[in-house]
Amino acid sequence: MYDLEPYFNWRHLYTAEEDEKSPFFGREHNEFAYEQTVYNYYIHPQWDDFGSRTLYLKLIFADYDLSFAILELIGEWNDAIENDIMMLKREVVDKLIAEGISKFILIGENVLNFHSSDQCYYEEWNEEVAEEGGWIVMIGLPESSQYDFRNARIDRYIELLAFPAWRTSLPQHLFAAIDNILLRRLNNP
Repeated sequence: MYDLEPYFNWRHLYTAEEDEKSPFFGREHNEFAYEQTVYNYYIHPQWDDFGSRTLYLKLIFADYDLSFAILELIGEWNDAIENDIMMLKREVVDKLIAEGISKFILIGENVLNFHSSDQCYYEEWNEEVAEEGGWIVMIGLPESSQYDFRNARIDRYIELLAFPAWRTSLPQHLFAAIDNILLRRLNNP
């Protein structure tokens, strides 16, 4: 897992460490010391810790004018034991919402599995962004984790989408494509 880096082809457009509005502003990464682990496997030092022992992320793009952020995740999303959604909501999402972000694209290709608990934080997050016309989308989540998301009914709050070509898009184009998909769904129930 140490060679799984966060997506880096947009770093010339945005870096969370240099964004004063980012929860990760000023964070420094030691490229030579692998300290963080998932299942006792070291992960690449570019992944950001937000308080979970099993789930890490990277804010790979934020646009405050268009009110959207793209977060890439890696690890085990464990609400049952670790309460990862609470940590994600309080340490990252709430701070981005305070800066005007209301549309969230979560990239879950590296979410190895998902363990649910209650839906309170998902519902709270969804209600907060919906007030501003926002939404939450997860793309690339593995089938087994999608099954667990749906089984826990989390998909009522986080829309699961297939968007395999996201890497070939610019972040604004990815956002526009997802926004259009969601608008078409709302207009054609």
